[in-house]
Amino acid sequence: MSNKSHFNSAHMTMNQLKKNGGVHSSAVAEINAPYTIHGIFIQDAVDFLKTLPNSSVQLILIDPPYNLDLDTWDTFHNYLDWAKRWLDEIYRVLSDSGNCVIFGGFQYQDLKKGDLLEILHYTRHKTDLRFVNLVIWYYKNGMSAHRFFANRHEEAVWLSKTNKYYFDLDSVRVPFDDETKELYKKDKRLNPESIDKGKNPTNVWEIGRLNGNSTERVGHLTQKPVELIRRFVKALSFEGSIVLDFFAGSGTTGRVCIEERRHSLLVDSDNKLHDYLDKHIGQIQPNLFLPEYRLIKNANIDTVLKEITLVNRQPS
Repeated sequence: MSNKSHFNSAHMTMNQLKKNGGVHSSAVAEINAPYTIHGIFIQDAVDFLKTLPNSSVQLILIDPPYNLDLDTWDTFHNYLDWAKRWLDEIYRVLSDSGNCVIFGGFQYQDLKKGDLLEILHYTRHKTDLRFVNLVIWYYKNGMSAHRFFANRHEEAVWLSKTNKYYFDLDSVRVPFDDETKELYKKDKRLNPESIDKGKNPTNVWEIGRLNGNSTERVGHLTQKPVELIRRFVKALSFEGSIVLDFFAGSGTTGRVCIEERRHSLLVDSDNKLHDYLDKHIGQIQPNLFLPEYRLIKNANIDTVLKEITLVNRQPS
């Protein structure tokens, strides 16, 4: 069977744009902020979302509770009724080029439990969010099972506000080794420039889970690897833009935003977020090339957004 992507009109248009030196309508002007702002808010996610202005966020990156009764924060009488309250706000607060990533899994058991199946169905039929990709996070280590096939992956759904969503593939390409690069460049059908950039990582990402003794761990039960979060942040947001995580948990999103020169808004109902983020920052402080940043704790959202606007207007 022929490769359908060869006959995809959008794919062909993008190739023609690049050939002619043009840019897609989703392209954004680069922001060279001299330092980044990171607001930390200990409050309910829905209450916080209602305080955000329209079209104020470039990327929403969340790992919501799955209603598996892991703790008090992971227990809901009716998961979907609760999830609707924050899903309904996402479209409003995203910029026109904005993206949203929701981690989850397909673990439906009964009406009480919640998962991506419920969330995808609701966003498709009850919101104006657009589905872009389902990303599979694949890992080799995990628990064994006897009543079903042992799980070795989690899913993350990528949604956008419009069809002009921001996407920077080049920032997350996977480099070819020298031998493979030399071999591919002998194939005249392939673009040497694309070979030098590296390959598309596809929608299946092999990134190891954090084991119990990982030096990256900060103490949160469901902490995600830094490199997993980094790939989403780099591909779906740009320097000087705002990344929102309203289930901030371990603070990993904040750490990545500090390292990658994005502003961040971190929201969680548990004040342990402060300690987790401090531990993350402690892990990256030895880096002499760490970009400058400022943490703002316990301020209102208007103050933080005003600071971000002022920073973005300053010469770098």
